[in-house]
Amino acid sequence: MATDKELSDFLENVERRAFKQAVYAVRKDESALDIVQDAMIKLAEKYGDKPAAELPMLFQRILQNTIHDYFRREKVRSTWVSLFSSMGHNNANDEDYDVLETFESPEDSQATESSANKLEREQILNIIDQEVQKLPARQREAFLMRYWEDMDVAETAAAMGCSEGSVKTHCSRATHTLALSLKAKGISL
Repeated sequence: MATDKELSDFLENVERRAFKQAVYAVRKDESALDIVQDAMIKLAEKYGDKPAAELPMLFQRILQNTIHDYFRREKVRSTWVSLFSSMGHNNANDEDYDVLETFESPEDSQATESSANKLEREQILNIIDQEVQKLPARQREAFLMRYWEDMDVAETAAAMGCSEGSVKTHCSRATHTLALSLKAKGISL
């Protein structure tokens, strides 16, 4: 069972990383802050009595679920707002009026992206995922912790049970291998 001090220390230590992870996912500082706060409250309320060793995994799952909930809410909200705002036609006698003609997606949204671009982006992401999976286990582990989980070198070294120099070496080799394999497939990022 985690004590109140252990729970408080854990939340204090994970707050910055969780915020960065949420900002990376939602691209809005205010929303990311809300997501992290919601996740922390859920952890404290529902799982505060769990052992301290289980808190990191529980928090990550709660954080990911909270991010997914945010996207679900935004999708529903944007659908309704778009539908209602697009019906702002004043002249009811105009027979040529078509509601669908007034609906416009934001310029930078995925809705305006062409099918070819969507397919290309999806294929590139699949290739990157496959190449990451081909990395040796320790390189993949170091790479994902450093660049996906946004852990610093010391945190990654502690989690992997190795020296900071080993983490740097694993990350360097992983990025070099990924760059070469992606370049060989014609992908430049």
